[in-house]
This record gives sequence, C-alpha cells and structure tokens, in this order.
Amino acid sequence: MNQLIAIVGPTAVGKSALALCLAQTFGGEIVSADSRQVYRYMDIGTAKPPQSLLEQVPHHFINILNPDQDYSAGQYAKAARPVIQKILKMKILPLVVGGSGLYIRALVEGFFREEIKDPSLREKLQARLEREGIDSLYRELQEADPIAAEKIHPNNTRRVIRALEVYYAVKIPISKIQQENPDPAPFRAVKIGLNIERKKLYARINERVETMFEEGLVEEVRHILGLGYSPELNALNSVGYKEVLVYLQGEIDLFNCKELVKQNTRRYAKRQLTWFRAEEDIHWIDMESGDDFSGTVNMILDVFADSGNSV
Repeated sequence: MNQLIAIVGPTAVGKSALALCLAQTFGGEIVSADSRQVYRYMDIGTAKPPQSLLEQVPHHFINILNPDQDYSAGQYAKAARPVIQKILKMKILPLVVGGSGLYIRALVEGFFREEIKDPSLREKLQARLEREGIDSLYRELQEADPIAAEKIHPNNTRRVIRALEVYYAVKIPISKIQQENPDPAPFRAVKIGLNIERKKLYARINERVETMFEEGLVEEVRHILGLGYSPELNALNSVGYKEVLVYLQGEIDLFNCKELVKQNTRRYAKRQLTWFRAEEDIHWIDMESGDDFSGTVNMILDVFADSGNSV
C-alpha cells in the first residue's frame, strides 16, 4: 500500500469525527492538515479533538508549535511526508484530515524546492505593513503576481509578504516558480470530500460557535495573552480569535462577538468549499446528520478499493 486517504471539506462538516471512526475501525493514524491546530494553547477556537481522543488514536501535527512561530504549507509538506512514509512502511493507513487546502496541495503535489529567503527584505515589507497597512501591499501583489494574489486572502498578511518577498528577491512571481518546480509526493492520495446541505452546514457552524463560547473561548484567548503572546500574531489573526480580541478590547459586546464569529466562520466555510470544488480529483460524499458513519465508511472503502487498495 502506497496510498493514503485525505478527508477534506469545510469546517464543521464532520471531518475529524469521521477520521476518528476510520482510524479506530482500521487501526489508522491521523495526520492533521489544519493550519491552526499546529499551535499549542489554541484548543477551543480550533476545535481540536479532546486529549482523551488524542490518546486513543495517534495524531500528528497537533500542538507542535507556539503561537508566535510561523509555519507555512511548504514547511508542513516537508515535515509531513516522512511521517506519512513511516506510517506506510508499518502497513498502517494514514488518514490526512483537515480543511487547509493549501497544506494538502503542498503535501501531495509539492511546492518549489528552492528555498528563497531574504530576511532584510522581509523586515522591510513587515515595516511597510505596519506603516501602510495590508491593502497597499496586497494591491502591489495584484500587480506583481495576479495569480498568487487571487489565491491569497487579502487579510493573510504572512502569505502576502511571503509572495512579495519571493518576487522582489528573484524577480519571478511565486506562482510561476511553484508551477515550474513541482515536487510531487512519493505516495498517492485518495481524496474524499465531505459535503452537506448548506443550510445544515451553517446550522452546525452556529451550534459549534455557541459551544466554543460555553467551553471557554474567551478565557482561552485571555490565557494566551496572559502568557505574553501579542494580539498581533498571525496565529491569532484568524476566525474565532480575532473577534474575541476585539471583544476584549471593549469594541463590541459578547453577543455581537458571537454573531461575528458565526458570520466569519460561515464565510470561511464558503471559501473552503470554493477551493475544494476547484480540485478535480476529489470524490465527494454527502454527509447525513448524526454520528452513525457506517454508510460513509463503506462508501470511502469502496472508493479506496477502486483505487487498487484494501485495508
């Protein structure tokens, strides 16, 4: 066996619960492909599996970094590939699970191999960000590399700066470098996309957000700040955390904070769906409500078997 199963889809669709069911049924190991679950202390707002489940099934790439450490899709791919190969050599099924489409693309298809770094240039771009704001840099990226700009959210300051750093360092768009320097993985991925009626998905999102606040999301953010981490960190500039930071600054009340998290999470889910819908090699499965995954598991096994595998 030289293939893994990648379970993708929007937030709150049920990826983690299904992956856990598969792992427990077939003795698999879970490789997280979530760009926020890599961070310690960010548990509630990233919907991490509870510690009890992390101990039941081996999980990789959860709680590996502090919130002030940057982490890119390229770094993830470079680190995750040998982990997956080790799992495969043990004749165990790797289950890559997450909604970070760029992480999964980097893992399977690869990023450019050449490391292009210019710390002084990055510092200058960071200074410009603080002085001019992200809009100015994003407009600059749109002119320099419109293909990259289309794939990068305007508020993702880290990726905007990274794309500009590469462009100004070698005078070649990062999108062109990525296209011309593929580094495909030494294994194949059977990609399973989980889908659910939009109305049901949004209801799940709203319910999840309410649960996060009940479980102590505000206290979690306070704890992170109390550890000395800056509210300006990229890790905290994400849905669930940035809204709570605004609440803690007294700019909005708790009710509006919750509503803003719900709204932004729904928008994020919509962007995830747009990303994954553009991928041509995903086998889509419609999810039903409830926790009985037996039918879904059987469908996934059929897809995996059609790819010449067995578990």
